[in-house]
Amino acid sequence: MLVAVRSAGALHRLLDVLPVFDGDTRVTIRFTLLPGSHFDIDALAALDRSGGRILPWDEARRVSHDLVLTASPKGELHELSGPRALLPHGAGFNKSISNDGSPDVPSGLDPHYLLVDGEPWADLHALAHEEQVARLARHCPPAADRATVVGDPTLDRLLASVPHRQDYRAALGTGPRQLIVLTSTWGPDSLLARRPGLPAELTGVLSHDAFQVALIVHPNEYSKTGLFDLSRWLAPALTAGLVLTRPYEEWASLLVAADAVVTDHGSTALYAAALGRPVISAYDGGRELIPGSPMARLLDSAPRLSAASGLEDALRDSQTIDTRCQAAGAFAQQGQALQLLRQQLYQMLGLQPPSSPLDAPAFSRPSTTPRQPLAFAVRAEVSGHRIALKRFPAHTQEAVHHLAAEYPTAGPRQVQSAALLWCRARTASPAVQHTVWTAEGWTAHVLEEAPGCRTAAAILSPRRCLLRHRKAGLLSLRVEPHRDRGRVSHTDPTAVVSAVHAWLSANTNWSLPVSLLCDTGPAAVRVHLSPANADDLDYEL
Repeated sequence: MLVAVRSAGALHRLLDVLPVFDGDTRVTIRFTLLPGSHFDIDALAALDRSGGRILPWDEARRVSHDLVLTASPKGELHELSGPRALLPHGAGFNKSISNDGSPDVPSGLDPHYLLVDGEPWADLHALAHEEQVARLARHCPPAADRATVVGDPTLDRLLASVPHRQDYRAALGTGPRQLIVLTSTWGPDSLLARRPGLPAELTGVLSHDAFQVALIVHPNEYSKTGLFDLSRWLAPALTAGLVLTRPYEEWASLLVAADAVVTDHGSTALYAAALGRPVISAYDGGRELIPGSPMARLLDSAPRLSAASGLEDALRDSQTIDTRCQAAGAFAQQGQALQLLRQQLYQMLGLQPPSSPLDAPAFSRPSTTPRQPLAFAVRAEVSGHRIALKRFPAHTQEAVHHLAAEYPTAGPRQVQSAALLWCRARTASPAVQHTVWTAEGWTAHVLEEAPGCRTAAAILSPRRCLLRHRKAGLLSLRVEPHRDRGRVSHTDPTAVVSAVHAWLSANTNWSLPVSLLCDTGPAAVRVHLSPANADDLDYEL
């Protein structure tokens, strides 16, 4: 059989279908790249990563195939011999593309691409919902006669991945924070085209210890722009900890891990809605979205994010909406897509399908590691022995108490401006011959090197720090994790030392030992201060 692809996104969609043939040695799968796509460079790279055997287009046209599988109606697919099965390459048919096919007709339902000489070239339209069949019948009646509802194999993989949610969040370093996922489709009406500064704006106004922000970019945008320019444009947000996902599989694991989704009119958000995730609209309008489509109905019901500063209010409003109900019109036969596709595709092959069980595989654990910010602008409110803390990127416009930075990696400007400098103990094994600072020696060295710094903190472990304050002297810190119903959350110790720094700045009369409560929003942890002990002083950094 032949898998014909035009873009990386279409290939990813088809890879979710191919487990239908797992274990069957009667079936040999080959891939070919359809010519004429603006996104064929990344499609070729994605084909190479898949490990599949590739047939050049001219050869694919010459030989006979027992089945042709594709996820885009565009290209000269009618030139390929053999029965042809067509799947959507997204959730529903929600957009029309300007200057492409028939005006105002949903991409994927356009007779301009579905018919050749008035006849459908596809022998099977494998759709996700009866609503799609009805819309196909309205726009292209001859093709609707060959349509059947099989569900959505990508949604089934998402549903199978739900038990892995905590593992995905652990891989991302989310912890007790709320994970806010932005999704941007491609084209002039996309979030990145209309509101390119939104990722940096959100990371600039949301507390780093309460929120984590991630961005899903459509594979076509990756292909058009390239990771180099994307990373350059998003540099302020990436420096502040933004997670930029890879275009295959990782986007889906982020939806599973997410606490809420901020979206344009791209259909990725329909998958999030089907998982029950709150959805917030950042769509600024345009001509692409089809009125009355599943995505249009979802956006109509969602609270709108006009400015980054309104995210927390929009998040509260979004949690009152049943998004699963909104997504129900896009997905039928949930959990059954591979089994139904197996029946249809093997019938087209003229083979008896295997009798083995067929389950949708879960998505892989995210492999992207977000950058850890090297400097924070810190807002601290001290009330007795409790410190409420919010940390923002150093470039924030928020009112703050002090700047905290990692020494020396944050860079000279931020090191010179910081009231608090920290370093983390190394975890890698040092060379056989080496010289290192002790925690006591390093903290003394830093205060000597940085006269504007008031506090130096050596992070020895997630629960243990040594802090040197210019007036209070040397202190040992012990951090208790936050415990809630059998789960343990660890707060970033660099947040804890900022809280202690703020408390020492606000208090002059105190005695050791003392116990403080550091409240970062999602978790409040107890911090115990005592005179510096010998083990901490002599700890090798």
